[in-house]
Amino acid sequence: MKSHTHYLWFNTKKRQEIIDITDDVAVQVEASGVDDGMVLVSAMHITASVFVNDHEHGLWHDILEWLEGTIAPWDPDRYRHNETGEDNAAAHLRSLTVGHEVIVPITGGALDLGPWQRIFYGEWDGCRKKRVIVKVMGG
Repeated sequence: MKSHTHYLWFNTKKRQEIIDITDDVAVQVEASGVDDGMVLVSAMHITASVFVNDHEHGLWHDILEWLEGTIAPWDPDRYRHNETGEDNAAAHLRSLTVGHEVIVPITGGALDLGPWQRIFYGEWDGCRKKRVIVKVMGG
C-alpha cells in the first residue's frame, strides 16, 4: 500500500471563511500515484472544519447564517469557555457541529466525488496560520 502526506496552510483574511480545497486535494492524489484508495482530509485545528458540499456562494451564506443563528452565535458572554480569556467558544462548537475531517474515495487515480460535491475548509476563528493534513492511502 502506498501513502502520501501533504499539508495545506491557510492564513484567512476573515475570522470566518469557507475555502474550496478540492483542486489542492486532487493535486495531492495525483502526486501520490494511488490508483484505488482513499484520501483523508483533516483540519488540524479545533476551530476549523473540513466538509463536502456544493460550491455555491448562496449555500455558503446559508451555512454561515445557520451556524450564527442556530448552532453557535458569536456572543462571547454566552459561553463558559470564554471565561479562560478566549473569545472563540462559538468556533469550537461550529467545528464540532460541521466536523473536522472527511474521507473521499479514489478511483482510477482521481477523487471519486458526486457531480456537485466539492471539498471545503471551513475556518471559524481565522486570521492566523492554520493547516490541513491530506493523507492519501491505497494501491
